[in-house]
Amino acid sequence: MRLLVMFDLPTGNKEERKSYSAFRKFLVDDGYQMEQFSIYSRVLLSRESLNTHLERLNANLPIAGSVFVLELTEKQYESRRILVSKASHKNPADIGSQMTLVF
Repeated sequence: MRLLVMFDLPTGNKEERKSYSAFRKFLVDDGYQMEQFSIYSRVLLSRESLNTHLERLNANLPIAGSVFVLELTEKQYESRRILVSKASHKNPADIGSQMTLVF
């Protein structure tokens, strides 16, 4: 089973940026992996560990913003689809012409 944490946190002032950084550091230190910039996931070994991790999240919530948590079975997580626009990828030949290899 997986725990998916999605958040939208303000970073308008120094205190909010510090809170954002502390929350993100907590997620990484607690075993979460970044899926996208504001989406992290963590594998849970059992359903019982869900409450433990929810308590940890509650204890480390940032000062402002929204944090959403979604519980997924491994089958649901594996059946997710990742859609990528062809326009967002550069042609490797275009990138290669700008690179220089130095030995």
